[in-house]
Amino acid sequence: MKFDAALMYTCSLIEFIGRERRLPRAAVTDALGKERLSAIYRHADVLHCETIESVADRFIKESQIPTGAFDNVGRCRYAVPDYWDIGEVYSRLIEDVAENDTLETLWAVYHSWIDAAISNYNSDFFYQSRDYIRACYLAGEVLAG
Repeated sequence: MKFDAALMYTCSLIEFIGRERRLPRAAVTDALGKERLSAIYRHADVLHCETIESVADRFIKESQIPTGAFDNVGRCRYAVPDYWDIGEVYSRLIEDVAENDTLETLWAVYHSWIDAAISNYNSDFFYQSRDYIRACYLAGEVLAG
């Protein structure tokens, strides 16, 4: 599978905004909307030239993204994974299960059960192999190891 840098940037930005605004990642995608997510994906090569903080701030203001109470970073009892690392987990899964439309697959992944599993930093799920995460997603549940 070819590495999709634009997808990884888009997923990492979603993760960054989710942490910043304390929202589940599906809520971030809802707030941004499909049109804005498509623009982020299409222009990721330019957006990555700015700091992710400034890009996130612009989209938070533009989308009027509220602050919530979902704090998976604060609840983490172990080393918190970097937002780039979590962005990579999502982007690899999306690459692995997308049939045609990457952005529709992004939407489906973030709105599925697996979003909660990946966002649980007190588990080791997000550290699992991409093949295992793909198999779990397709099965609709965390599979016994």
